[in-house]
Formats: sequence, C-alpha cells, structure tokens
Amino acid sequence: MIQTFDVGSTPFPGDYERFLKEIASVDHLIKLTYSTKFSGDRGYFEEKIVECFLDKVGAGIDIPNYPQFRDMNEMFLDSIDGIEKSKEGYMITGPTSIEPEKRQIPEVKILEERAREICVKTSTPLKVKLCLTGPYTLASLFTHRGPYLFSTLGEMISKIVETNLFDNKFGRVELVALDEPVFGLFDDPLLDYGARGREELLKTWESIYHIIKSKKVKTCIHLHGTTNELFWQIKSLDIIESHVEDPLYSSRSTKQMLEREDKFLKASIGITNFDNLIRNYLRKSAVEETALNQKIADVWTDVRKGKADSTIFLEKEEIIAERLRKIIEQFGGERVLYAGPECGLKSFPTYECAIECLRRISTVVRGFSP
Repeated sequence: MIQTFDVGSTPFPGDYERFLKEIASVDHLIKLTYSTKFSGDRGYFEEKIVECFLDKVGAGIDIPNYPQFRDMNEMFLDSIDGIEKSKEGYMITGPTSIEPEKRQIPEVKILEERAREICVKTSTPLKVKLCLTGPYTLASLFTHRGPYLFSTLGEMISKIVETNLFDNKFGRVELVALDEPVFGLFDDPLLDYGARGREELLKTWESIYHIIKSKKVKTCIHLHGTTNELFWQIKSLDIIESHVEDPLYSSRSTKQMLEREDKFLKASIGITNFDNLIRNYLRKSAVEETALNQKIADVWTDVRKGKADSTIFLEKEEIIAERLRKIIEQFGGERVLYAGPECGLKSFPTYECAIECLRRISTVVRGFSP
C-alpha cells in the first residue's frame, strides 16, 4: 500500500508576526523547548502547530511533515554558534557548536508534548516526518565554500536530528528527509569526480543518515534535479524524491538503480509551483504564450483581492491519478511505496488552498488500484 507524505511548508493561517514573537528570543526558545507544561505565552504558536498537523491528517496525509511556517535555512543556521550572517551571505567566524537547547525544533517539541491529545483526536498514533535542510544546500549560502564546510554543517545537522527523534506510544518520527534543492543544479568544481568535496559530501550525508537509520527511522532525500548521481551511493538512504518533470520518473535507468541499490521512490504526483499551476490552467483556455505572464499577474491580483477562487487552478484528481499510474507502471509497486506533492506549498495563495491540494493528492492515492 502506498503511503503519502508532504514536503512541509504551507502559508501561515493567521497572525504571523504574533506567531514569531513567541519564539523570537533565545530565552523564550529555551523555555519553550524545555518546558513540559502548557503556558499562555506560547499558546498561539502551539495551537497553530497542532491545528496545522491535524489539518494535514484530516486531508488524508499518512506521514505529515511537522508544520513548517518558518524559513528552514535561517532556523538552523541562526542556531549555530560560530556563524554570522552578512549582506553577502553566511560565514564561519569561530569554532562551530550548537547548544543543547538550540538543537530542539520547537514545532517538533510541541507535537511530542501533545502526541497523546492528537492521538485521541485522530484515533491513531501520530506519524511525523522531519525535514531538515541538507549540508550541501546550507553550504551554498556561505561566502566561502570548501570541502570542510560539508562536514562542519553535517555535524550540526546530526545533533539536531538526534535531539528531535522521538518515539512513544502516542506517536513517533517515522521519516527524516534532507532537503537538497540546490544539489546538481549548477556546475560545481567541489563535486567533480575525484574532488575532495565530492567525497566529503557523500561521507557527510552517510553520517547523518546512519544516525537516523540506527533509530529505525526511514531516510529520504528531496532533490530538484538528479543529473548528478552521487546520491545513489548513500548506503543509508531509503527514499528518493524529486520534481514532477524530473527525468528520475521517466528514465529506464532509475528502475535498475532502485533495484541495484535497494532504494525506493516517492512518486511526486502534484505540481506545487502556483505560477505553473496558473500557467497550465490558462493554456487550457487558449491564452497566447506572449500574454501568459501578464495574465498570471492579473490572476494573482484577483486572488489577493478575493475576486478569484484559488482552488480552481489546482490540478484535477484525474491528472494526479494519471501521473501515479504512469510511475507505478514504469517502476512497479514494489519500488514505489510513497507519493505526495513535489515540493512545499509556501507559494500557494492561501492555507486553505494548500490543504485542498493535499486532500486531492491523498484521495487519489487512497483510491488507486493497479
């Protein structure tokens, strides 16, 4: 049976400034992550996390990612001592370390604390997906890059992972994904065959995933391009996912690699770039290519003003189902164990539209029969 999981991000349903205020200071973050007793000063933050997680479950997602409203790169880099941010990018300014209290992701801590309550509401123990930015993508944000940077960042990521893996009778972290959207998208001398950076990145990935696997948690890599095949060599990697149009889902070699390396595929069956969804919708209405960009801008204006229903631009369930059918036919059900949207839903105009997208995808997967 195919299970669904989402990539993570959604628009925020409410007062985002108020949400951020409750985790703005280090002192409050420590209090938030280490308190086990509900307190009013974190109430809004906490309720939004639980509410979104329940909405994802209600939409039919089997393994929801923790509600991801914040910038994930900043979340992790800003918690590391010895790193500073400038106008040009991040830089290492001293010995890197991450204090125990900063390793805890507050959103995940909330789910752990309230697992019993969520379990009662959903009538089943919660399964959580944990997504973290990978070392290669984080390294791309630095002004000076070198092979050492992968292992330095990887060590910090490993500590965050270890802290946030929980498992109790009311729920557990079921799957951990490293998000590497930058990997393979441009020519990088650090990744040339025989380069030290290539070896260092592979070793760093393996180190992180080994920790996850040792806790009997599934591992995943989220890519936006798969032309660089280094990821296939990660021994502790279980699941690979990329974008809808990526050759990964049409190449004959993918099936051979999945079988040879004993890995599995997450079928990306729903487009999540909202501009592309609008573009595809307009093309069906015979809008000329030269006028598309202006028409897309007009649609966004209407959506923001409440003059257009954003859900009309979502893909129909038949389109989503056809994608799933083709992938299953191509690779077989034994290697396609998961399905979901291709990426996060932060570009969607409303939270409700994002949840409807998840509902359509999960409906297709649950109703699918080979």
